Amino acid sequence: MPTTDVPAASAGSTTHATGTAHTTGTIHTTSTIHATSTSRALDDTMELRLPAELLPLLAEADLLDSPATWGSTITPAGDFRLEPVRPGRDLELLTGWMNDPEVADYWELAGPAEVTAAHLRAQLDGDGRSIPCLGLLEGTPMSYWEIYRADLDPLSRHYPARPHDTGIHLLIGDGTNRGCGLGTALLRAVADLVLDNRPRCTRVIAEPDIRNTPSVSAFLSSGFRCYTEIDLPEKRAALMIRERALRNLL
Repeated sequence: MPTTDVPAASAGSTTHATGTAHTTGTIHTTSTIHATSTSRALDDTMELRLPAELLPLLAEADLLDSPATWGSTITPAGDFRLEPVRPGRDLELLTGWMNDPEVADYWELAGPAEVTAAHLRAQLDGDGRSIPCLGLLEGTPMSYWEIYRADLDPLSRHYPARPHDTGIHLLIGDGTNRGCGLGTALLRAVADLVLDNRPRCTRVIAEPDIRNTPSVSAFLSSGFRCYTEIDLPEKRAALMIRERALRNLL
């Protein structure tokens, strides 16, 4: 975390500052300045109210460098950006996608909205190591992404992780967008967004099910290399890695 050095107070004076942040979106800052040359004391209280939409950004900032602030990128299919999921707004859409048979085979989240909500809540109530996002193409939600710290994930027990390895999960929600090369374009775009906005990250990681041939092929076509196969509790996976050092070569 960044630190700010404050010069020591000059002789004969003392400065106290306290700050308390509340989850309601209100930050109270109180400062009191005492001067020995007079008997006066000044006590100022400043209240700042943060808009509700900024609060998720605070939670994301530490571990994943705020995907919400990464901006958009141009792909062959148009302008694309990531937007953190808001369950109150997005749950119905995501539940529909999770119940698509092609998606359910690999995500195993078919069922009522409560199933999808619990999956999202586990991330949103966590420490920020995984951020669920919508992928918007030309402003239209059409894919679901999870951007996560692979080096802090149980996945790290199955491969030689490096600090700040960043993992991605993807599903394309609308079946009409599958099988046309769009996944390849979006995977390359999101990997580039990660590398551009997470300077400490040297590798983007993925672990698609080896049975999901279209997914594995899309990763290979988007600059990832298959390093090995690994046995995870829920699947046998292809460990895919895109390295910063090779991003312009593959």
